Amino acid sequence: MITVLFARKDSIYKSMGLDVWDIDRNAMNFDGSNPVIAHPPCRMWGKLSYFAKPRPGEEQTAFHAIDRVRQNGGILEHPAYSKLWKVAELPRPGSGHDEFGGYTIDIDQSWFGHKARKRTWLYIVGVEQSKLPLIPLSLDAIQYVVTCSKRKHGDNLKEVKKSEREHTPEKLAKWLIETAKLIEHERKIKH
Repeated sequence: MITVLFARKDSIYKSMGLDVWDIDRNAMNFDGSNPVIAHPPCRMWGKLSYFAKPRPGEEQTAFHAIDRVRQNGGILEHPAYSKLWKVAELPRPGSGHDEFGGYTIDIDQSWFGHKARKRTWLYIVGVEQSKLPLIPLSLDAIQYVVTCSKRKHGDNLKEVKKSEREHTPEKLAKWLIETAKLIEHERKIKH
């Protein structure tokens, strides 16, 4: 069984037969041993963090997610250049492995069907990068932007809604699940 931590209430993962922990279920209470896919809130770690109004204790969700990924194997998803990487001393993309065998890759969610260019870092523990599922590459013209990139790209692009910014595209969710299953397989081989 794969566990998803810090999912949206309307997460696509809920239709995929996974162990999903949203705000109501409170992922901070998860202490299982399943490989995890973690999407902790990013508003206080991203480029616009100075506008953020995090809930009390929200900062700890990211550290709980990192602990679960390191202990159980899994993937932590956050925006590219998230301040969390520096604070938690996570390896940046291309910088090798940390003491937990974790490494970070840089993807763009538009490759997986997101409407806007959305650079994302994935911290992965439990499977070597050479064994990851193929990452799609899309050269489609981007017609949408997220709010923070509108200034950079001009007014000719449409802005995605907040809910669209936060949703995980189905193709990315399936890729993350496939990666978590590889992690689960690697754990079984080692034990």
